[in-house]
Amino acid sequence: MNDNSNDPFDELMRRSLHEEADRIEPSDALPEIRARAHAQRPAARRPWLLTAGLAAAGTAAAIGAFTMLNGPDNTANDGDAVAGSSTTTTATGVLPSPTPTELSASPEPSQAPTEAPSTSPSAKTASPTDRGVPEPAVKSTVVPVYWLGEQVGAQKKSAARLYRTWAKVSGRPAEQAVRIMTTKQPNDPDYYSVWRGAALNTVTRSNGVVTVDFKQLPKATLDPDLAKVATQQLVYTVQGALEDAGGTRVQVTEQGRAAGKLFGQVDTSQPLSRAQATEVQAFIWVTAPDDNTVVTTPVKVTGIASVFEAQVNWRIVSVKTRAIVAKGAANTSEAYKFAPFAFSVTKLPPGAYTLEVFEISAADGTMTSTDTKSIVVK
Repeated sequence: MNDNSNDPFDELMRRSLHEEADRIEPSDALPEIRARAHAQRPAARRPWLLTAGLAAAGTAAAIGAFTMLNGPDNTANDGDAVAGSSTTTTATGVLPSPTPTELSASPEPSQAPTEAPSTSPSAKTASPTDRGVPEPAVKSTVVPVYWLGEQVGAQKKSAARLYRTWAKVSGRPAEQAVRIMTTKQPNDPDYYSVWRGAALNTVTRSNGVVTVDFKQLPKATLDPDLAKVATQQLVYTVQGALEDAGGTRVQVTEQGRAAGKLFGQVDTSQPLSRAQATEVQAFIWVTAPDDNTVVTTPVKVTGIASVFEAQVNWRIVSVKTRAIVAKGAANTSEAYKFAPFAFSVTKLPPGAYTLEVFEISAADGTMTSTDTKSIVVK
């Protein structure tokens, strides 16, 4: 080294090294170390599982804020469109979404709020558990929630079918959908749930199985047929919220252990698969207008049906006089397959009405598979 401390070259080098050092910012190597450690584990994880927030155990995320659209806090919205009771139908038959009043917990530290609804996971990852890891938390999304409804025209009194509704949630979608299903009342009084008394713990996913762990399961004992549909209410809701219809089996546990017989009938020692829609889903349901909706004429009605000869029948009954003020029929695109239908009702005077959509039984001509909505024409 040059011993001359006043050498211009040495001075230039010292300055350059100082400037380069000042540009360097230390970083936290802990995430990289953890990532390498997880990568060396023998059990493979699906990519989406590694995106859940490390703060998932925090109280804000554990409770998870969810929003019921247009209704009291203990009521879940229903309808194929996200809409409330004060909306009117559009030309497409889909109800516009009102501005909901959100019951949101503070966002997790790992989540940066965005302006638009997002399904992007938080940046950090949650520590895996014996049952897998939680799904990614989101700021806002819409999830399906399934309810039971009496199967009109069925020979058995306790016959029930699944009806799908929608709810806006924040947090972990499947977890919040199950919380709604087990603690809230559907907006349509014709729908109900037998999961009252259940207390959800976590929803986690690992190796192709979703584990729904409850602090407490419902104590009701049901007949075998109703128990099957009620169990599928959970399976359909979880898979729908995960956008994985039919692909992932659902394991039900209670406090981390095997749950035994659900509703006194359904074996939960093994993961549950999704039943065929024709076995458990309602053959007709109206997706718009929503129950207790204020509408203007023409009233545009949409729905889903699997019916004989691809035909649904409808009528509108005056609440005041009980008289049928309008009736007709509409077609789906294909018989015996779940397909959409739509029709419009014109020239209804202002008043309260009951909309009934049903199938005429080929056996005896009675009304079957009926779904009804209360509407007010202004």
